[in-house]
Amino acid sequence: MSMRPFFVQRVAVGSFAAMMALLPSTLLAQDAHIGSVRTEFRMLGPNNTIEVERFDDPKVQGISCYISYSQIGGISGAVGLAEEASEASVACRQTGEIVFNPAEVEEQEVVFTQRRSALFKNMRVVRMHDAETETFVYLTYSTKLVDGSPKNAITAVHYGDLAPTQ
Repeated sequence: MSMRPFFVQRVAVGSFAAMMALLPSTLLAQDAHIGSVRTEFRMLGPNNTIEVERFDDPKVQGISCYISYSQIGGISGAVGLAEEASEASVACRQTGEIVFNPAEVEEQEVVFTQRRSALFKNMRVVRMHDAETETFVYLTYSTKLVDGSPKNAITAVHYGDLAPTQ
């Protein structure tokens, strides 16, 4: 009895598991996809696009953030092997009454992460709390195992009273 069929089956199952692990996290995310625009036609595979998504701050009720980023198409983009660009934009807005527990909101905390390549590259949004001015600041940037990118974008949402002091 040959062990070859067992080996082939095991390699196939292992390859499938590896491909599932390499899928872009956008396919698995539960954030709201708002829309996209095509930026470049690809003969084979999906087109290059700019995607727009919304996510709500997980610890601060009443703040929603909108993030835009490029998505590479083609065959490498379709199978999740393309290394995406490091550029992204973020805009956060008050979408309801801002409610949060100061004991649960850290001074600086990652509130959104998305894989941008098959290996070692992520896009992140970090919330920073400026308690002195009663403002939440959101910064987006990309990380890489060895080198991150200095390209970033920032937005801020004030939650305090804007009435003039007397």
